[in-house]
Amino acid sequence: MTDDDPADEISAIEARIEALAEIAERCRKFILASKAAIAGGVALLLFAVLGLFGVGQIAALGSIALVLGGIVSLGSNLSTLRQTDAAISDAEALRSDLIGGIDLRLVHDTPTKLM
Repeated sequence: MTDDDPADEISAIEARIEALAEIAERCRKFILASKAAIAGGVALLLFAVLGLFGVGQIAALGSIALVLGGIVSLGSNLSTLRQTDAAISDAEALRSDLIGGIDLRLVHDTPTKLM
């Protein structure tokens, strides 16, 4: 093994951590949209049940579909976010172990050349 192997592996792990962080951020956005869809669906269903603003049966069915779709999307993205966060933690621990395993020398310990 050469001295560059740990550095290359650390770089690859850091790239993976960045990719996982992007996935986690995308999941957070979908979670927020799912919560908004659930809230909107509940509000529309409430309007349909109470007969406000002339909302009909089609709106009631649409609101039920919106609530159910929001719940499914929320659950899926929460699960993905948890898995992604666990993968990020594992990758950070591996990166830390690799960095800790490198035999680093202090600058004053390096041999000097005289010209």
